[in-house]
Amino acid sequence: MVTFLDKISERAKKLNKTIALPETEDIRTLQAAAKILKRGIANVVLIGNEAEIKALAGDLDLSKARIVDPKTYEKRDEYIKTFYELRKHKGVTPETAAEIMSDYVYFSVMMAKLGEVDGVVSGANHSSADTLRPAVQIVKTAPGAALASAFFIIAVPDCEYGSNGTFLFADSGMVEMPSVEDLANIAVSSAKTFELLVQDVPKVAMLSYSTKGSAKSPLTEATIAATKRAKELAPDVAIDGELQVDAAIVPKVAASKAPGSPVAGKANVFIFPDLNSGNIAYKIAQRLAKAEAYGPITQGLAKPINDLSRGCSDEDIVGAAAITCVQAAAQDK
Repeated sequence: MVTFLDKISERAKKLNKTIALPETEDIRTLQAAAKILKRGIANVVLIGNEAEIKALAGDLDLSKARIVDPKTYEKRDEYIKTFYELRKHKGVTPETAAEIMSDYVYFSVMMAKLGEVDGVVSGANHSSADTLRPAVQIVKTAPGAALASAFFIIAVPDCEYGSNGTFLFADSGMVEMPSVEDLANIAVSSAKTFELLVQDVPKVAMLSYSTKGSAKSPLTEATIAATKRAKELAPDVAIDGELQVDAAIVPKVAASKAPGSPVAGKANVFIFPDLNSGNIAYKIAQRLAKAEAYGPITQGLAKPINDLSRGCSDEDIVGAAAITCVQAAAQDK
């Protein structure tokens, strides 16, 4: 069976993109780098001390990887100056900028900012905040993007729902308490992202504990308002809510709870009302349904800087790198 990872990797192979991996003190990163290079998914830049990387790598073939040490890199002064100019209004001094540019994650994000790599994958041993903070500070949001958010691609084996078992869950990694406007923008961005990565028509469910007025509270009213706003922003996209999960994906339940809905019973994009529910849901799917879970992947940033769960495997890193390549190519256009 061809998996989502297989499909996205084949697409990435044709793009000749370069991905920075800053967590070189973690063997999973080096194992992933070796696989990425062997499969021809991307060019790889490893951030760190060359001797330490090679010692940890052992017999792994990293001969095609480029290793960049922030302490000795010939463009270090340029990186420090650029970061200082970006953050001096926040009280950053040249000395602080120099210290921050010694951090591998910050350094890799600056490489993306200055066009030396196409994207960054981090998070195997950093929190989401430590991965995404440099992205927000350095590359910032993309032109025209209302906000940056994060999602997971969830691929459930032997699943009849969604897009052959593949779903997008958002926001599951970044925006903690989205406003009505935030939810609407996350829905529209997620629809575009799903179409890009999964190459199927998005059907977006604005999720709730209520379906079409079965309950009434400030929570359900916020979802209803976000649905209305999302439809205004993207009238050509199938978006509906408020919907419970069963009504969103099960045709029989949809026929009973939401007859006539363009989404109910067919949803493949889930928009959660807050980060709590989105994050909990993806982990349930991953651990109980044995789903492949790729993310948190960002959308709305000027460069693709993508996060990982600290419980990730080396194959998860490979998948995130392939997704990052596809995102970078889309931004080029």
